[in-house]
Amino acid sequence: MSRRHYLISYDISDDKRRNHVFQALHDSGDHAQYSVFFCQLNPQELAALRSELTGFINARQDQVLIVDLGEAHNPLDAGIECIGQRYNPPARVQII
Repeated sequence: MSRRHYLISYDISDDKRRNHVFQALHDSGDHAQYSVFFCQLNPQELAALRSELTGFINARQDQVLIVDLGEAHNPLDAGIECIGQRYNPPARVQII
């Protein structure tokens, strides 16, 4: 099954909802900046994460952005331009 890189960011106004979103994203990817995560997901994992996040947020007050960055076999850092400190993705090990 094909995996893709996603950049997921959030703007959540409530601390409790923000903590739930942070934990869900932390469990699914790499924390890059305050409210930004890089996740490597297959279609089922993305659907499950979307569903989980939808259950946590208030659609009138909060926002979660999901940006598809392409196929996971391409290096993530090849498509990221950094101004200032270089982005160094952590080494992820997939255990089956």
